[in-house]
Amino acid sequence: MRSFASDNNSGVHPLIMDAIVCANSDHAIGYGNDAWTEKAVAGLKTLFGGNAAPFIVFNGTGANSIALQALTRTFNSIICAETAHILVDECGAPVKMTGCSLTTVSTKDGKLTPDMIRPHLRQLGICHHSQPKAIYISQSTELGTLYTIDEIKAIAAFAHQHNMYLHVDGARLANACAALSCTARQLTVDADVDILSFGGTKNGMMMGEAVISFRPELSDDLMYLRKQSAQLASKMRFLSAQFVPYLKQDLWLKNARRANLHAKELASQLQTFSQVEFTQQVETNQLFFTLPADAAKKLSEKYYFYFWNEAIHEIRLVTSWDTTEEDIRTFILTLREIVN
Repeated sequence: MRSFASDNNSGVHPLIMDAIVCANSDHAIGYGNDAWTEKAVAGLKTLFGGNAAPFIVFNGTGANSIALQALTRTFNSIICAETAHILVDECGAPVKMTGCSLTTVSTKDGKLTPDMIRPHLRQLGICHHSQPKAIYISQSTELGTLYTIDEIKAIAAFAHQHNMYLHVDGARLANACAALSCTARQLTVDADVDILSFGGTKNGMMMGEAVISFRPELSDDLMYLRKQSAQLASKMRFLSAQFVPYLKQDLWLKNARRANLHAKELASQLQTFSQVEFTQQVETNQLFFTLPADAAKKLSEKYYFYFWNEAIHEIRLVTSWDTTEEDIRTFILTLREIVN
């Protein structure tokens, strides 16, 4: 099966698979006290700076929940876009694990700004109301759009001015770096982000993400939060081993560039159809567009993908590191047969 449903559906990069197999030799001390984890942590510190405190976990929901636990107490609230992953796609896990309420902000492109957040800073210091403590953004967003470095800096400055923290969900941070031609550090540490969920699963790894704290006062509790959240792997080496080539050989960036490039190619082909109307700019590896109802239904019978907004027949397609020219060619041929 080939599809554009999600970059979660893609395979594992051969170098990543080789690293897992190589780690499967002899015995190693569990729970991260192994050579692979030491190398992975060192690689993440090199990528983000020596003050970064990385904690490797199984998956994105766990990473987001742990990061937000580090920022908040149960009487706090977390501000996010109404399309935020923590609201729409994580089954309430961040709410359950933090005890916090989510304050949602309506956006057209999935992006927050200080002016959009400001009206939600109400009832401060009043015990009857949850107190805002964290701002959550995704880079890239759930709509495939991008925050510039200056836009992240502005949100971070606003957060700190109001005694809040900024959490960046970087499940697709690599795609953002590739699109903006900047480093991971420029989009996080240098932009004054407080904590990051750094993705690997969507970008060529079998499984594994990292929670990375950039604030010493947040880092101390993360090892306990990881264990308590069932995100500490006993055989950590098999998670950590993946990060070694992922970082050392710049696979994180090469894979993202490839996915972004194929998204641009696919978008270019789709723009030749009069029936296709894009609803968001194609900035990374996600494409959002509408099709007439009949065409969308027939296409769904041949390809697996998600309807983002069924009311307007809006479709989301996602390219991956292993998307091929043939994948694009056959998809476009299928769509052309349907609309003709």
